[in-house]
Amino acid sequence: MPAPADASTLAHLAIDWYDRHARDLPWRSPATTAWGVLVSEVMSQQTPVGRVAPIWLEWMERWPSPADLAAEPVAEAIRAWGRLGYPRRAMRLHACATTLVRDHEGQPPRSVPELLALPGVGAYTARAVAAFAYGQREPVVDTNVRRFVARAAAGRADAGAATTPADLAATVALLPEQPSRAARASAAFMEIGALVCTARAPVCGRCPVAARCRWRASGQALPVGPTRKVQRYAGTDRQVRGLLLAVLRDATGPVTGDQLAPVWSDDVQRDRALTSLLDDGLARQVAPGVYALAGD
Repeated sequence: MPAPADASTLAHLAIDWYDRHARDLPWRSPATTAWGVLVSEVMSQQTPVGRVAPIWLEWMERWPSPADLAAEPVAEAIRAWGRLGYPRRAMRLHACATTLVRDHEGQPPRSVPELLALPGVGAYTARAVAAFAYGQREPVVDTNVRRFVARAAAGRADAGAATTPADLAATVALLPEQPSRAARASAAFMEIGALVCTARAPVCGRCPVAARCRWRASGQALPVGPTRKVQRYAGTDRQVRGLLLAVLRDATGPVTGDQLAPVWSDDVQRDRALTSLLDDGLARQVAPGVYALAGD
């Protein structure tokens, strides 16, 4: 079995690979602001980056600063979110922008505790902004990073269902001491996990740390079956919510229940989905049987 993967070896190899093979994503430009990084991280939650990139570019052109977004109604954020999915993220970004203008002079703060206090910012996003926007030595641990670290450093084929304190500690142990280089390593670990060290079909022949990977050396097989339960979308309340929200988003004014009815034939499910949009604050009832997008 190879020697334990450490920062001086594994991180160096990962960064060297990243410098040559990283995807050209718009938010990775050196000119991207901390606000741009925050928006990209929120948009990329549970959404492929290929779908995120064009929407992110539109947002950054329209709202290059938190103040620009906060100055507009939340309905505009929901509209501009388009079909990225999980539209409550648009509302949270709007609330976040408002908080940044009110409490942080219009810019994302630098510390993880302050970032965590922002609306819609969780542990992963806070550390990602601290690392990728401000070059800090923070463990940025998503599913791809957990899998990569579990395989390369611990020799396990799978990292488990959820991030734990042990995952954070294992990642920190692999980060170089220099903050800016540690941030680069975090990005590299994530990219290798996304493109090479994938869950079901890892391409070990392309992996820059293959010779140091404890899982590869162990000869363990991949787990049988999916590592995570695949969420069904077709026919779910989430699909119906999206269809209803599309009508509200595209309308030039309030719409009636009769206008919403054609999007789904099951009256009970459609009403349930509409109620959930109202409960989440994404839509509002302006009169009996008449609805509008939140903020309109």
